[in-house]
Amino acid sequence: MKTVLITGANGNLGLAVTKNLLSRGYQVIASVAHEADKKDLGSFSPIDVQVVNLMHEEETYAFVQSNIKKYGKIDAALLLVGGFAAGNISTTSGSDLLKQFSLNFETAYYVTRPLFQHMMQMNSGKIVFIGARPALLAELGHELLAYSLSKSLLFKLAEFLNAAAKGKDISATVIVPSTLDTPINRKSMPDADPEKWVKPEQLAEILEFIISEKGNPLRETVLKVYNNG
Repeated sequence: MKTVLITGANGNLGLAVTKNLLSRGYQVIASVAHEADKKDLGSFSPIDVQVVNLMHEEETYAFVQSNIKKYGKIDAALLLVGGFAAGNISTTSGSDLLKQFSLNFETAYYVTRPLFQHMMQMNSGKIVFIGARPALLAELGHELLAYSLSKSLLFKLAEFLNAAAKGKDISATVIVPSTLDTPINRKSMPDADPEKWVKPEQLAEILEFIISEKGNPLRETVLKVYNNG
């Protein structure tokens, strides 16, 4: 049985991913930000739900290390925590940048740092980040400046990890969805066609493939999941 760590497990994508992995027999360690968030995963079983502030480096380090000790090995991590903000260079302050940097990059980095060292010792493991299309396309990113800049760092981090782990059975992948079909996105874009978007369940299937044995040959750092959006 593979042990997988999922951050942001109670979000729209997190719930779909957690449900998918549990149905396939994975041992899931699910992180949530608050005690009240546990209720979102109350119907899922068996699952190990833990509360951790991923924006706090020492707390996150302890969280990762305690689970390595508890389970012996963490085979994969799906780092789904993130935040969104609109704004161009005229409207984006330094504090706006730092908030997005913390939500979208630091939360991933603080988990990745101890976990990657563990995987290097084990000579195997997979880490998956969620990127963003505006971080790749300037014509979209300039109006989502803080969000896009913070997400862009994940691409370089994955590249650096793959370079460091060259020759080992370790990979870092950035999945880049177009627009996820969520209630919030439907409400904020009422004139769009959600049939062209990516459903959380579809992305969950792709994420499971990446961390499964079937995904072992994959070595592409960036995988785009755009559907027709």
